Amino acid sequence: MRRQSAVICLDLGGSFIKLGVMNAQDQLILLDQHKIPATSWDDFTALVRRMIAQHHLQFTASSAVAISTAGIVAPETGEIFASNIPAFHQHSLANELGALLQRRVIVHNDADCFTLAEALAGAGKGHKVVFGAILGSGVGGGLVADCRIITGQNGLTGEWGHGPITLTEVEIDGVTRRLPRKACPCGQKGCLDSYGGARGLENLHQTLHDRTASSVEIIECWQQQDALAQQTVQAWLQIVGQPLAYTINITGASRVAVGGGLASVAPLIAALDEVVQGYVLRRTAHRLVVPGEFAHHGGMMGAALLALQNTHSL
Repeated sequence: MRRQSAVICLDLGGSFIKLGVMNAQDQLILLDQHKIPATSWDDFTALVRRMIAQHHLQFTASSAVAISTAGIVAPETGEIFASNIPAFHQHSLANELGALLQRRVIVHNDADCFTLAEALAGAGKGHKVVFGAILGSGVGGGLVADCRIITGQNGLTGEWGHGPITLTEVEIDGVTRRLPRKACPCGQKGCLDSYGGARGLENLHQTLHDRTASSVEIIECWQQQDALAQQTVQAWLQIVGQPLAYTINITGASRVAVGGGLASVAPLIAALDEVVQGYVLRRTAHRLVVPGEFAHHGGMMGAALLALQNTHSL
């Protein structure tokens, strides 16, 4: 995938815009970061144009813009559904921003981009089917097969964090504990997102022990063998491990690359792998669930790689 022109990379999250460049040596370099103007399209596009202009020496006039974004990208129209970022919610970002910048713009969901980066150059390299499991503040996912992002109906693929699948009871130290099925911002009830990500871990600790603690505190106490934290993580591993095993059985993924903040806790991901191995139809000799190699900028890298794929397929 060598080329003469660098690729401009943007990561659009709920809090920040990050700007980077993937150079001709396929190295991703972070150039800039600003708080995102989350409510105004004009302010948002003005900031993007200004950021690119300030670093114009890093690019050429033919450099494409590759965007990794929160939200769902409709494959038919390119319309983005990101209700937490009204600035570009329901905009066709690739077409509209492309016209303003006079550049080719590629836009895709951040979890999908992360998964592509892991499949092509990270923890999933060499695997035919790779699932990206995002365990950040919430739960998300993406699927790559034969080095291509699988994009399903309405842009939804790999969204294992939503749908009424959460366990209603768990076994903790031999005792069965019942769990309430919590309402989810997506409009459903009983989503894995309620208990699965960092905020979910906090919800779970509060539900089980009626105590408030941050996910960082819970993990630290778990590693120090604190009894209550041990119980919370024991329950969390069951709640997350079972649907992740279902996902592996359904997709045939031979590698799950984990992204998001919880991916940085290697012992937790190792424990999750052990639990998942007990639930999948056939245990493997190698690790199934591993921390991703591009935890910080995997979305930007994946978007750039996707832009290159699209260029070579033209």
